[in-house]
Amino acid sequence: MYDRIELIRGEIVKMAAKGTPHRVCCTKLIRELAKILGDKATLQCQDPIIIPSGSEPEPDFAIVKNKDDDYLSGHPTSEDIILVIEIADSSLNYDQEVKLSLYAEAGISNYWIFNLREYQLETYRKAYRKQQGSFAYSQKQIFLPSQTVSLPSFTDVVLDLAKVFPKIGA
Repeated sequence: MYDRIELIRGEIVKMAAKGTPHRVCCTKLIRELAKILGDKATLQCQDPIIIPSGSEPEPDFAIVKNKDDDYLSGHPTSEDIILVIEIADSSLNYDQEVKLSLYAEAGISNYWIFNLREYQLETYRKAYRKQQGSFAYSQKQIFLPSQTVSLPSFTDVVLDLAKVFPKIGA
């Protein structure tokens, strides 16, 4: 067995281990996103994306623009990315701080965190540079497991969060 790693700001970083709730959420999300996206965009699962600052993170999901060669010629870059999704339990602080800043700096306009600690979806939009030079998102919205959310760039594509979050106590 090998450790999962990713390249963040030029350094190799060991990725957090995935617990059972993370795995279940990931499985459900693959099923639902593939169903509702169809051919509108390409769904990547735990594959690298290339962004500035010497980084090749491997988000849980990236929804990217369709490309004729299905990215055989190279990993998606910031310009290709419609949405980045992380599923977070043990990695929550890292995803809310390091990854959020990294994705905002890369100009990725939409970033979602499935927060399994607080059982909510956090959506972030509109990346910007703060006065002190760090990067963040100007809009944050919280969705509960009983709600639905539209995918960025596809207002007619709606994700039912009840079908994604693991059922607690089930």
